[in-house]
Amino acid sequence: MAGTVTIYHNPRCGKSRQTLELLRQRGLEPVVIEYLKTPPTAAGLAAILAKLGKRPGDILRAKEAAEAGVSPDLPDDALIAAMVANPIIIERPIVVAGDHARVGRPPESVLEIL
Repeated sequence: MAGTVTIYHNPRCGKSRQTLELLRQRGLEPVVIEYLKTPPTAAGLAAILAKLGKRPGDILRAKEAAEAGVSPDLPDDALIAAMVANPIIIERPIVVAGDHARVGRPPESVLEIL
């Protein structure tokens, strides 16, 4: 089990709340980053993507991206920049533990990295 567990959290999102509660039920008190208030940097998001083993388009919220005018066909670096500028378009929640990360959809998927 990794030492520090971090959740990129949106308290208005049901899946995000469920994932945070699941972590707490497991006796963990993760570092909670409300990413809409404190978006990751481009380098931070790139590091999270590496831990997820995903590309930016894989964690893009299609509806929110369309509303923000962000095309999923942009190059990866442009998508990362758009995600930092418009964090609402990032899929949520993301849980990071050590060198691994998972998107909490479904919430139980984060248990794989704990």
